[in-house]
Amino acid sequence: MLQSSFLTDLLATITNRAQQASTARDTRPIEELCEVLLSDIGDVSAIKVARAILQKYRGLDTAQRADFFRRLADDFDIEPKTVVDLAQRYSETRSAQDLAALITQAEPRRQEVLRRLNRIPGATADLVAMRCDLFEAIRAEPTLARIDLDFAHLFGSWFNPGFLVLRRINWNSPANILEKIIAYEAVHAIDSWDALRLRLVPEDRQCYAYFHPCMPEEPLIFVEVALTNGIPGNIQSVLAEDRAAAPAHQMDTAVFYSISNCQAGLRGISFGNALIKHVVEDLSISQPQVKTFVTLSPIPGYRAWLDGQLETLPEAEAQTLRAALAQTDSKGAAVLRRYIAHYLVNEKRPKGDPVNPVARFHLGNGAIVQEVHPHGDSSENGQRGSYGAMVNYLYDPAKIDRNIEGFTTIGTVATSRAIGTLLKSAPIQTSKADT
Repeated sequence: MLQSSFLTDLLATITNRAQQASTARDTRPIEELCEVLLSDIGDVSAIKVARAILQKYRGLDTAQRADFFRRLADDFDIEPKTVVDLAQRYSETRSAQDLAALITQAEPRRQEVLRRLNRIPGATADLVAMRCDLFEAIRAEPTLARIDLDFAHLFGSWFNPGFLVLRRINWNSPANILEKIIAYEAVHAIDSWDALRLRLVPEDRQCYAYFHPCMPEEPLIFVEVALTNGIPGNIQSVLAEDRAAAPAHQMDTAVFYSISNCQAGLRGISFGNALIKHVVEDLSISQPQVKTFVTLSPIPGYRAWLDGQLETLPEAEAQTLRAALAQTDSKGAAVLRRYIAHYLVNEKRPKGDPVNPVARFHLGNGAIVQEVHPHGDSSENGQRGSYGAMVNYLYDPAKIDRNIEGFTTIGTVATSRAIGTLLKSAPIQTSKADT
């Protein structure tokens, strides 16, 4: 068995080196190779050309990559007049043949370049990395953003949740995967292997990640879960190293306390909704005693918004608010809860959705604003972003679809009875200048 594996690896190495040598000999410019890739060549030749393009791209510097993107934008774009003429013809004939011609011409040729590049093993990760380079180029040349429309369109299909694989991450997962969990954690930093172990090994801690079959060693998004007795309102108690786990039969709540996207090149491709639903389904089977599914989420941007309000509120109200921020007792918390709830539910962007990005994410995935906690995060990062405020978003499997429909169609922000009562009984008037 070992001998067979050795021979397989040896042959694969020899083949790979031969392929690299073959592509290294291709001296044609990368733009010319893209034209060749679109021509009517055989599959074997197309694979060689695609491999040569990706290899040449890796060798380009920042300026050369920007020039490559310009060529894609200009030389591989649509012909607007042709598209207009074909659209006019189809409006008259409504024939399948004319529709096919219109669809073909309405798609930029660079989309087909990307599709054909993606036919070779490992190319998907290369194209995700290429989109990161494109983001940098767009900052300098906004007109290149039209290329990103092609990446986003193709990635939306290639990374359809139906293609993704849910994997439980545990202490026995491959080391390279564990290293990436540490590196990609974006909410509550993991500063050591011991810290990671505390999030994976105890029986009241779980972690799930989505992977794509073409990127099996690269997590796309992962969620960390704490199994608790009741809904926590403080992240330090969740992350405490000396915490006492509740007995298994008393673990009635699953707390999603950290959700991290891992691939910058997949920005705008949504995995969160599918991930949460998938994990809820898995936990409902593996942990049948768990009946409540909530987050313990940060509120980024809340501090900046509240500071803006302090500058515009009547002096008496501003003094009350400043005093509440300096307090840690129930009286101060009562004042702050009003502002946190108001910010999450009533402060909207011009398009009518919540100003807070995390609220948009969870509400758009069917959650409700369950409870707010003025002193939920005492860390430096928590104080910097939200004066320590946190929020529980509740996922009720029986109401998720209804909540999504209400939020996406008419902008309804679903809340618990406690939050609804708080907003009605103690409404506040704030400045809209910073929203």
